[in-house]
Amino acid sequence: MTRPHVQSEVGPLNSVVLHRPGSELKRLTPRNNDQLLFDAIPWVDRAQEEHDAFAEALRGRGVEVLLLRDLLTEALADARARAAAVHAGVDELRLGGDVADALRSHLSGATDATLAEVLIGGMTFEELPHAEGSLVRRMHRPHDFAIEPLPNLLFTRDSSVWIGDRVAIAALAMPARRRESAITDLIYAYHPRFSHAARAYGAHSAPVEGGDVLLLAPGVVAIGVGERTTPAGAESLARSMFADDLAHTVLAVPIEQTRASMHLDTVCTMVDRDAVVMYPAIQHSLRAYALRPKDGELDVSGPEPFLDAAAEAMGIDRLRVIDTGLDPVTAEREQWEDGNNTLAVAPGVVVAYERNAETNARLEEAGIEVLRISGSELGSGRGGPRCMSCPISRAQLSGTGIPAT
Repeated sequence: MTRPHVQSEVGPLNSVVLHRPGSELKRLTPRNNDQLLFDAIPWVDRAQEEHDAFAEALRGRGVEVLLLRDLLTEALADARARAAAVHAGVDELRLGGDVADALRSHLSGATDATLAEVLIGGMTFEELPHAEGSLVRRMHRPHDFAIEPLPNLLFTRDSSVWIGDRVAIAALAMPARRRESAITDLIYAYHPRFSHAARAYGAHSAPVEGGDVLLLAPGVVAIGVGERTTPAGAESLARSMFADDLAHTVLAVPIEQTRASMHLDTVCTMVDRDAVVMYPAIQHSLRAYALRPKDGELDVSGPEPFLDAAAEAMGIDRLRVIDTGLDPVTAEREQWEDGNNTLAVAPGVVVAYERNAETNARLEEAGIEVLRISGSELGSGRGGPRCMSCPISRAQLSGTGIPAT
C-alpha cells in the first residue's frame, strides 16, 4: 500500500481511484439526462464491461485500483461518516420537514452498503419508506427524485485531485454534481486509508474542478478557467498551494466555455514528461496567466502563449506537442470523443479510447505507447480515461525531485 503522493501527470502510476458505474446510470432517461449532464442514455451492462476492462488494463500494468463504492462503504463504518452522509443526502429545504425526518430515520438504520447505494444511486419518491401523508410526496410524481442519483461520479478526477501529499476537494460548479464533493470529502475524512491526509482545498471554496488541474511538473500546475472552474477558484487554489509549498508557479489558462471543452483536460493532457497531446484548433491560441508568490502576495503576469509559459515554468526548452495533425473535421470529432483526454500510467505510456484511431496513430508515431480501451458507452457523459481516474500515488520521476513512494 503506497502513501498518497502525486506531483506529476506522468510518473509511474501506483494507485488510482475509479468508480464502476451502477444503478445511478439506470436512472437516466430522455427526460432527465440533460439535467444530469449526459448526452445519451448509456447501455449500463456494456458500460460496466468497458469499465471493468479499463480497470484490468491498469491492473495489468501493476496499478492498484481502488473502487469508490468500496471506499465509501468502508468509510461509513465510522459513525461520524454516517452522520455526514445522511446530512449530505437529505435536502430539507426541498423535501420539507416530514419527508426529511422520515428519510433521515430510514437512512440512519440502513446498512453501510445500502446507505452507500442510496447516496450514489439516488432514491425516488415512490421508494420512500414513510411519509405517505406528506403534501411534498403527493405533489411529486412517483419517479421524481427525493435524492438525486450521481451518474457523473464515474468521473472521479473531477471531485478531487492530489497535489503532493495533500488532497484538494473540488467545489463542483454544476448543481447535478455538487453532492459528489460531499461523498469524496467523507471518504478522505473517515476512511482509514486516508486518515492522515491533509487538505489542499475545500469543497466550500470557489468553484474548481479536478479536470481543470494539470500537474505539469513538480511545483508547476496549470488550471483551466472556463465552464466549470472560475477565475476566483483558480486564484484561491493557487494561493492555497503557495501557502503549503505545493507549487512555485500556477498557470491560469482560459478555455472556451462550451460543452466540448468543459475542462482543460478535454483539449490537452500530458503523455510524457515533456510532451502533451493537444487539440490542434487551440494550439496557437491557448494563453496563460502566470501566478507566483511574491512577498506574501500574488504576482500575476501575462497572458502569454500557454506552451511558452509552461516550458519556462517547467525549466525545459520547449514542450513537445502531439497535435494530431488532422483535418479540422476529424480533429473536432476526435476531440468531442475525448481523443485528447488520455491517462498516463508511466512516461510515454497512456490509456486512450480505441475509437480515436487517428489521434492514437499520431501518438504512436511520436513514440507514445497507447493502451486502447473501449468507450462507446462510458463516453456518453463526455469523459475519457483521465476523467475516469483519480491518481492518489505516482512514483518518482528521475531527476525531478519528486519524493519516492
